[in-house]
Amino acid sequence: MPQSPDPISQPRDYFSAQAAEYARYRPHYPPELFAYLGSVARDHDLAWDCATGNGQTAVPLAKYFAQVIATDLSATQIDHAERHERVEYRVARAESSGVKSGSADLITVSQALHWFDLDAFYAEAKRVLAPDGVLAVSSYGSATIDDPALSEIFSRFEWTTLGAYWPPRREYVGEALRSLPFPFAELRAPEFRLEVEWTLEQLVGYARSWSATAKYIVEHGDDPTPGLAEALGSRWGGAEKVRVVRWPFVVRAGRVSDGR
Repeated sequence: MPQSPDPISQPRDYFSAQAAEYARYRPHYPPELFAYLGSVARDHDLAWDCATGNGQTAVPLAKYFAQVIATDLSATQIDHAERHERVEYRVARAESSGVKSGSADLITVSQALHWFDLDAFYAEAKRVLAPDGVLAVSSYGSATIDDPALSEIFSRFEWTTLGAYWPPRREYVGEALRSLPFPFAELRAPEFRLEVEWTLEQLVGYARSWSATAKYIVEHGDDPTPGLAEALGSRWGGAEKVRVVRWPFVVRAGRVSDGR
C-alpha cells in the first residue's frame, strides 16, 4: 500500500511571492471537469475548494453549487483571486478549515494535495463532508509543446536550471497523484484533456509563476525566465505565434463512507 509522504509540521506558503503571475498565467481547467463534479455530488448546497489559489476551481464550481467556500493558506493569493457572488474566500489551512462539520457536498483540491499533511487533511475532509459527500483531487504534470524541440528546451529549464529549487513533494504531481493514499470509496473518473493555446509570453509567464522560479530569484537575485524566453524564441515562430501546450492531467474522486 502506498505510504503517505512525511507530514509537513508547519504550513508552507510557496506562492505568495508570485501570486499575480499565478493568477494570470496558470492554465484553466476544462469545463467538462466541473460538469462532472456537479454530476457526482448528491446535493449542491455547498462546495469547499481547498487551496484555491486564484479561484480558478472555485469560480466555475459556483455554476453548480449554491455556495462555494474557497480557502488558501496565502492571503496574497486570496487578494488576487477572481471574485464571484457565490464564492466566499477565506484564509485557512487545509488541515483546519473552519468549515462547518457535515456541510460540504463536494470538496475539491486542485494541484495542491501533495503539499498537505495527508492524514490531517483527510480527517478534516471527512469531518466537513456531508453524508455521501465527494472529495475530488486533481493534478497536472510537466507541460509539453507542439514542437518536440521546444518541449526539450522547456523541460531542461524545469528540471536542470530549476531542478535544485523545487520544494519537497513536487514529485507527486501529475500521474504520481495516483500513488498517494486516498481513503475514500473511489469513483471512476473520466479522462480530461488539459491543453491551451499560448503565445511565447504566456508560456514564459507560466514558468515565472512556479515556486522554484521564485526561490531561484531569491537565491541568485536574477530572474532566469528571460533566458528561457530567448532559448524558446529562436524557434517559436514569432511573438504572435500561438502553440498548443498540454499537460498530463489526473483526477481522482471518492465518496466518504458512512463510517467516515
